[in-house]
Parts: sequence; C-alpha cells; structure tokens
Amino acid sequence: MGIPLPALDGSTNADGSPQKSPLLSEEDKAVVKSKLVECLLSEPDKSIRDLMAETLHSIAIHDFPDKWPNLLPSLLQSISLNSDPSQALRVHNALLALRKVCKRYEYKSREQRGPLNEIVIQSFPLILPLATRLCNENSLEAAMMLKQILKIFWSSTQFYLPNGNNNDGTASSTPSPALANPTAMEPWFNVLKAVLTKPLAEEDQPKTKDERNAWPWWKVKKWAAQIMTRLFSRYGIPNYAEKEIKEFATYFSTNVAPSFLGPICETLNLRPSGQFCTDRVVHLCLNFVDLAVELAPTYKLLKPHMDFLLYKVCFPAMCLTEEDVDEFENDPHEFVHKQNSPLADFYDPRMSAITLVSSSVKYRGQDTMQGLLGFLSEILQRYNATDEANRNHIEKDCALLTFGSLSEILLGKKNYASELEGLMVSSVFPDFNSPVGFLRCRACWMVQRFSETKWSDDGTHLRNLIQLVLQRLSDPALPVQIEASKALRFLIEVEGADVTLLPVLPQILNEYFRIMNEIGNDEVVAALQVIIDTFGEHIEPHAVALVTQLSGAFNTYIDAGEDDDDAAMAAAQCLECINTVLKGTCEHPQLYKGMEVHLIPMIIQILGNDGEYLEYVEFALDMLTFLTYFPLQLTPQIWEAFPLLYVAFENWAFDYMILMAPPLNNFIEKDPQHFLASSGNTPEGPMKYIDMIFSIVSKTVNDEDRSSESEQRKALSLYMSVLHNCAGQVDNYLPTINDVSLAKLGRQVSAENPSTRHMIYQVLGSALYYNPELELQELEKRGVTVIIFTQWIKEMDVMENWLSQKLSILGLLSVLRIPAASLPQHVGTMIPNIIVATVKLAAKMKADSEKAQKDDEAAIEPEAEAGGDDDGEWEGFDENEDVTNPNDEAYMTALNKLTAGGDISQFLLGEGWDDDFDDIEDDFHSPLDNVEELHFLNDVLKTAYQREPEVYSQVQATLPADIVASCQQLFVAVDAQRTTSS
Repeated sequence: MGIPLPALDGSTNADGSPQKSPLLSEEDKAVVKSKLVECLLSEPDKSIRDLMAETLHSIAIHDFPDKWPNLLPSLLQSISLNSDPSQALRVHNALLALRKVCKRYEYKSREQRGPLNEIVIQSFPLILPLATRLCNENSLEAAMMLKQILKIFWSSTQFYLPNGNNNDGTASSTPSPALANPTAMEPWFNVLKAVLTKPLAEEDQPKTKDERNAWPWWKVKKWAAQIMTRLFSRYGIPNYAEKEIKEFATYFSTNVAPSFLGPICETLNLRPSGQFCTDRVVHLCLNFVDLAVELAPTYKLLKPHMDFLLYKVCFPAMCLTEEDVDEFENDPHEFVHKQNSPLADFYDPRMSAITLVSSSVKYRGQDTMQGLLGFLSEILQRYNATDEANRNHIEKDCALLTFGSLSEILLGKKNYASELEGLMVSSVFPDFNSPVGFLRCRACWMVQRFSETKWSDDGTHLRNLIQLVLQRLSDPALPVQIEASKALRFLIEVEGADVTLLPVLPQILNEYFRIMNEIGNDEVVAALQVIIDTFGEHIEPHAVALVTQLSGAFNTYIDAGEDDDDAAMAAAQCLECINTVLKGTCEHPQLYKGMEVHLIPMIIQILGNDGEYLEYVEFALDMLTFLTYFPLQLTPQIWEAFPLLYVAFENWAFDYMILMAPPLNNFIEKDPQHFLASSGNTPEGPMKYIDMIFSIVSKTVNDEDRSSESEQRKALSLYMSVLHNCAGQVDNYLPTINDVSLAKLGRQVSAENPSTRHMIYQVLGSALYYNPELELQELEKRGVTVIIFTQWIKEMDVMENWLSQKLSILGLLSVLRIPAASLPQHVGTMIPNIIVATVKLAAKMKADSEKAQKDDEAAIEPEAEAGGDDDGEWEGFDENEDVTNPNDEAYMTALNKLTAGGDISQFLLGEGWDDDFDDIEDDFHSPLDNVEELHFLNDVLKTAYQREPEVYSQVQATLPADIVASCQQLFVAVDAQRTTSS
C-alpha cells in the first residue's frame, strides 16, 4: 500500500521553509492510538509489548491528555477487570501502559503535574485494593502486576506528593490528601511492608543467581525497598523538609520510618540466616538503614542491633566473594572495571555497606567506634598469628577495606592518628610482597587512604613505602599495577617523597605508559597527571615524549569503539593530561613546536568529524587555547583549525561558545593581518575569517532560545578582539557591530542582572576607542547617543567588573579626542558629565588597586599557627539528636526551592546555573591591556585643554570642586608613575 506524500499548503515555517502538512489527519491518529492501546493490552510477548509501551509513551508526551482524553478511562476500565483471572494479561498490560503515562510527568515541577494528579485521583482507589490483594498471592502474574503498581506509585511520588487539581485540570496549591492527613498514606505503607516481609519459599525460586535476580518477586521487593528509601530521604527528615511538608515529615519520622525498620532488618537478616537475597535489595535496605542512623527516633530502635548490622550484615557484604577472587585471577580487566565503576554506588551492596559503616562511626561514634576497631584489630592479630596455610585472606582484606573506609575519621582524631603508623607497618607493609594478589592490591589501596600518616622515624618508613609501591607498578597482576599507579599520586605529595622519586622519574613514566597501553583507566592517567603537575619543572626534558605517548594512547583508546566506556574515559583523561603538560611547559613555549606534530592532527580530528568525537571537544579547545596563546608566532598548521571552529559551531558545537572564544581571540591577536587576509572553506563555499567571527557572534547573540546570557557575553567579546587588534582596518564592520549590540541592549534595558548590559558597554567603549568619529556617526544615525550615554554614565557607579570600568573610561573619554566644534550639540553638552563620571571611576579604580595590593601583601605575611581542632575527639551525635549534615541540607534546600519556572530534570542536569557570574575579564586579553586608564585620562584631558583652552576652561568652571581636586590628584599620580618608570 502506498503512503501519500505530505502536501504543501503554501504556509511557511519561521525560517522561511515550506510548512508540511502532517502525514496523518487527526481522525487517522485517533484510529492509530485506539488500535495501539488495544494491541498492547492483548500482547503476550514481552519484547513486542515493551516496544508498544514505549510507543504509547512517546505519543502521550505530545497528545495526553488534551488530544487523547479517552486513554485514561480505557486503561482504568481494563484494570477494573482484575477480579477475573482470565483477564490477568490485560490488567498487567494496562498497568504497564498507565506507568508509561505517569512517567511522562515524573520529573515535572509541582505546577506542571496537573494530569498526573488526575491520574492519581482516578487510579489509586482502583490499584490500591488490587495491590493489597496481590501481596497475598504467589503467582508470577501477581508479582508482575504488583511490580507495575509500585512503579506507578514511584513515578507519582518520588519528587512530590500529589496535590489536588483545579476545575480546569491544572495543579492546585491545595495539599494532597496525604499531606492534609498523613494517615491517608498508611494503606500504601502497609503494602510496602507486606511486600518486603513476604516469605519466598526456596523451592519456588529459580536455581541460578542470575535467574533469581530477574525473578518478578525479587523485582517487587526491590521496588518496595526503593520506594521506602526514597520516601524516607525525600519526606521523612523534618530538619530538611520544606514548610508545607513539615507535618508529614514529622509524622513519617516518628511513625512510618520506625515501622519500616522491622521489614528492612528482617530482609537484611536473610543472608546471615542462610537464605537468599539479591544484591539490589540488600543495597537498598542498607541505604534505608543509613538514613535511619541519622534520625533520632529510628536510631534509638537501631542502637541495640548495631553489632548485628555492622558485623553480620555490613562486614560480610564488604568481603570479596568467590566470584570476585576468580575474576581477579582470571579476568583482571573485568575486575578492574567493576572496582572502578562509577555506577557501583547505585547497585553494589559493598558500597552501601561501606557508607553505613562510615556513617555509624562518623555520626554515632560513641556507640560504635570502639567496638568496631576492636573487631577489626582482632581480625588482623588473628591473621598475623596464624600460619600461612590457614590464614583467612578475604577476612583480612575486608578488615583493611573497613579501616581504609574510615581513614578520614581516623586521621582526624589525635588518639587514633598516632596508631596508624603501627597499623601500616605491621599489617600493610608485609602485604606488598604477599603471595595473595588481592592483598597486594589492597596494600596499594591503603596507601591511597593513609598517605597523610605521620611517620615518627627518620624517613625510613616513607622511603620503604615508596619503594614497595614502585615495585608493584610492575606486579604480575594488572589490578595491583592499577592500584600502585593510583597510590603513587598520593605519595608524591608527601614531604620528602621527591628525594626518592626524582632519580627514577623516567622509569616511573615508562611504567605508567606500559599500564596505559594495557588498559584504559582514567584514574591511572589522572595519577600520571598529578605526577606531571607536581614535578613540572623536571618534566620539561620528557615533555615531547610524554605528549607523543599520550596522543598515541588517545588514538588507541578511541579506536576501542564507543561501547567501551572505560576506554572513552581514559581517552578523555589522556587529553586532560596533555593539557597539564602544556600548562607545565608554558613558560618554555619553544617546546610546543615539537608537540604540535602530534597535537594539531588530534585537534583537527576532533573538530573536523561532524561531532563524532563530541565528548573530547572541551579538551581539544583547551589544548588549542594553549597552542595559540603561548607561542610568539602561529604556524600555518595551527591556522587550519580556524575554519574548523566555525564549521563545528555552525553544525554541532553551538553550545561550546564559551570554550571557543579564547582560541579565536588568540588567533586574532597573534596575527591580525593573517586573520584579516585569510579565507577558509565551509560547506557553503569560501568565507573570510572575519566574516566567520561576525557570523558566530550574530547567531549566538540573536538566538536567545539556544544561547545563555554568559554565552552571548562571551560571543560579544569577539567584537572587542577585532576592534582592539585591527586598528583602522575594520571600519566597514562598525554598522554590524552596532546593529547586533544595540539590539541586544534594547532587550536588556530592564534585566535585573546587569552583566550583559555592561558587556555591551565594553563593546561600545571599544568602538569609540577604535574610532570615535565613526562610532558617534553610527549612534547618531540611530538617534540613541544621548540615551545610551546617559544610561551608561548612570551605571558606571555600580560597575564592579574591572574590564567594564576600564573600557568605559577609554570609550567615553575618546569622545573628547574630537574637537568640541565637531561634536553634535547634544553630545557637546554632555562633556562635563563624561568628565565627572570618568574621573570618579578612575579614582575608584586607583583606590581599589591600592587596596588589593595591600591585601595581597598582608596575605603573604605568615599566619599564626592554628590551634588544635576542638572537635578532634568528638564522637558524633547523641541518640536523642538528629544528625545535621551540611551537604544533605544544601542538596535538600536546592531541591525545595524549585518553582514553576523549571522542572526537576533541570535541577538534576544542573541547568540554569551559569548566568550569575561574569566570565569575560579573566581570560580576555588584547593590546589595550597595555593602555593604562589613568594615563589615558591624564593625556586626553590635558590634550583637550591645550587644543581648546577656552572651551575646556568653561567646562572646568562647571565641574564640582571635588572632581577638580580629584582630577589634579590623578594627574600628580600619573606624573609620579612616569617619573618612577623612566
């Protein structure tokens, strides 16, 4: 059957292209949606069913609820058939579809959740009794339905408890039933407890571990534990709760959280009692207990059971398993990958057990510290007293892991810090030569945790430790090599380590590159970066070889394929390491020439492949910034990158404006004549470099939907680069500069944040300095001179940015370089205002500079030695106190401040945080850096007076006495500076 092509109806899009009619009419769409739902509800095959559910989700994003009003009723009608066993498939699939619709609103702000609130109002009375009934059934169908119900509950509650709705369907500000009456949530809490305590007969479960992990009933328990933990962290801690949920949080902390502890601890007792429990469920239950340790009502209940939790649950969970040991010996690459996985915090019970042990000691140390340290010390003593054949190596490894996880706490307490030297010498040093590979690995890891240990001897222990770590760089086991390379980054920062390390620096570098050639591990490269950074002045002889090796490693890692995450992270770390080499050798830019042979092809590869290497663009741009800033001259090869920057910006790198501006500025400044004379190839044909710059600025500033204010400010700085570096050669570009800048200024008149307005004043000041006659003509053509000068002068009083202040002085005073008779009359009348404003600002800048110099000198003076830490022996909170954690508090405060203006996804992605700072002056440089604003003011005013004494005598007569006095003081200061410098 043929599909008709979309017709053209003559209407156009915003960009002028013809607007196409939709492929399907509204009637046809309704038929498709109806058939999709019907097919989904009856589909038994999981793979097809999941594909249909995702399709429904995609359509719901665009059509629900307004264009799909019958979706919810049809799903609820199918769910209502749950009492008929023959309809189990239909009920399950309807729940699956309902969850997909709920997921559409999961991350929306409270004010955008109206449709979800309606779903909750209509569906929860139907699915809650069903969930209660399913808890008492044992079939797989029951588990699958219950899992979907819990996922619906999760999507509806994980960020906000549902509100009611207004008559028009929008979200109401009226609290949800759960907030108005917290006990209304009790039936749901009972479902969660029933799920978690539901016994699962051993004979009913699959036989293999993998099959059990995927078994529906364990999945249901996972969701119950996840919801319990989320409710606790989001709503259950009164200290962090926003005002409107304070009552609910108080109720939850005193009633619900304690009632959850029974099922949680009962689940954690499964493994100690010889029964099975999935890693994921253990992980989530430990996370719940970690929260319970912080809350007084729950900690009081936990306190009698802390020994059980620490020694019977956490310690075994932290131990290496048989699978771990087998992997260490037979698949070391996979072992390294798992040990360094950033996702481990989200699924590995070992990580959650470590967190719980650390929290218990940190916050409830008076109840746990002594017992735990005694338990661990006994293990180490027993190990040392046992003959080699009967030693429990795994138990010792876990004891050291526990000690290392507490390193920050132990190092911070005087009475424990003094004993750490003995721990390292007696229980760690011997393991560097242990026949057991994972103990050698743990010894290297312990160095990372206790590198700050104070050695009481003459330095022998430190020298021995460094030698032991250096030997492990060539260990036969790859995981040991990795940990040794990471350990060295901590040791090199210890006082006295350089004496041992510097003589063997070339060999150390070779070992690192050998390890990097074997496996892509970003932490290994990061350790190499620390070595380069620390021994910067000693790296220069090896710089070119380092860059050669790192660029080769980068190419090897990117050839591993996009699915190899470890290689991709290591590749990025290689580029960062190269930038560290460039930074360390920047005072000797002649070395860059030998590096460019390897670096320029890499930069061109990253920038010139249509975004294929997008994850490395940031590093490539940093690299390009080094290579264009420090060398005195730019090679023809480096100029090949210029048009690639433009093409990348046009096609896929629009969001990298802030990082592109510095190298573009460097290109312009280093060789303005080459910049003005050159053209480059683009997909549209040859284009002059200067036109590329103006296209980039225009598109960034005018497309306010895509670019942030900070990106627009950075783009405008490129106008300044052109004006400052191309004196007298870009007259015909002034109209464009004014068109773009003044249009943006018009949109910024009432902006609360003045940063962009001040940036535009920098551009206008640069244009006036470049050619005051031409720039005044541009302003006069538009009839805005007086308006802009008046507002500009007004805002000079509140300018805090040094560059804005300087360019305001240079720009406005440039008007006085024009004979008064040649100025428009309304501009001539503003001369006194210009002088007053610039003199006041120059005096302020002088005072600020002198104050900063005094502050710097004061900072250099040695500070009095700080006293001991008053809290050094603090052992945590009393059992009647809730834990107060600044990090948690800051996170919850930020979360609670979300408003209708954005949604949760923006908060999670960190969007919208880049417009509150000024980012131009730190890295902007130009020939105007050599122009002293005080000298310029002195010279312009004196020249104007000499040129037109009568005019400026009259002007001086109108100036306030304090301005005249201040002006005279500035003149004297300039004369003194010039006398001193000469």
